[in-house]
Amino acid sequence: MAKESEAPGKSLQRGFAILRALAEAGGEGAKLIRIAEATGLTQATVHRLLQALLAEGMVEQDGRSRLYRLGIDFFALAARAGNPGNLRDLCRPVLQRLSAMLGDTVFLLVRSGFDAMCLDRCEGPFPIRSFTGDIGGRVPLGVGQGALVILAFLPEAEREEVIRFNVPRLLGQGFMDEVYLRTEIAKARDTGFASRRDVALAGMGGAAVPILDREGRAVAALSIGTISERLGEDRLPTVIEILTREAGAIGPRLNPFDTALRRPAQLLGSASR
Repeated sequence: MAKESEAPGKSLQRGFAILRALAEAGGEGAKLIRIAEATGLTQATVHRLLQALLAEGMVEQDGRSRLYRLGIDFFALAARAGNPGNLRDLCRPVLQRLSAMLGDTVFLLVRSGFDAMCLDRCEGPFPIRSFTGDIGGRVPLGVGQGALVILAFLPEAEREEVIRFNVPRLLGQGFMDEVYLRTEIAKARDTGFASRRDVALAGMGGAAVPILDREGRAVAALSIGTISERLGEDRLPTVIEILTREAGAIGPRLNPFDTALRRPAQLLGSASR
């Protein structure tokens, strides 16, 4: 076999080939041998280029599975180049509009691993309590309407992984068992929203709809929190219709390279500095 050229231009092309292969592999990542097969390069060449990409933060490697995937610096760089806005900036006017229109507190929740994080909120006139509390608060996926609806609309394999991990956490906090959680997930998937009143927080109610990316997977949720009497059968359909319309308009505008969709805490940290 002829020795592969080490010309800088050739190395750059091969580096881009590896990045494309990792993009095709998705969030789970790929092993070195699979990257080599996808690019047609030798494993030695792929390993050498991966080390260079790791050093620059363009690629990261899972410490347990040893799978390679695109790094957060790659997504941050692409976000700055492709779209200066982010999920929080995109949704802020929506939250303000919904809060004024509905007269309730509106939340933007985003998935963060096995949790949902409150990325932003806009206060309504009614004093409420919420699971996530203030901006930056977290709850396990499944707790509260926003976290439940995100979990419900994840791809099945991811959803099952989250359920296996979170059920012990939920039981430990006295929230719910697996049967109840799966029943609520099925209900949310069937109706397209999640809604509860007087379940874990007495006198409180809430409703949420998912924000779906271009692949139809939930990356965030629009949620309202209010007093229970404001989410009766007469008002709930109107609230859901409004939330669904706004979430549907956000989805196509999502920047797939937005840091908030992969590392929401990083966005909050940079916003506070």
